[in-house]
Amino acid sequence: MCICGKWQENVVKRLTCCDIKMIKLSTAAFVLMIAVLWPPLASLEWYWYLIIAAVAGAVPTRKLFKK
Repeated sequence: MCICGKWQENVVKRLTCCDIKMIKLSTAAFVLMIAVLWPPLASLEWYWYLIIAAVAGAVPTRKLFKK
């Protein structure tokens, strides 16, 4: 359970599919802005980004399919 609890559950229930897509888009744009402002971040080899994505995606995916 998250720290926010019931408040967070109520807010998430009000979001539509388009709202969630817009949150994802704004997050991607923010990350790209950080990469532009801090060039060493963009200089990593491609496999580091793959490792970060796999690790970050594994946790929610495991929770999603856990019975």
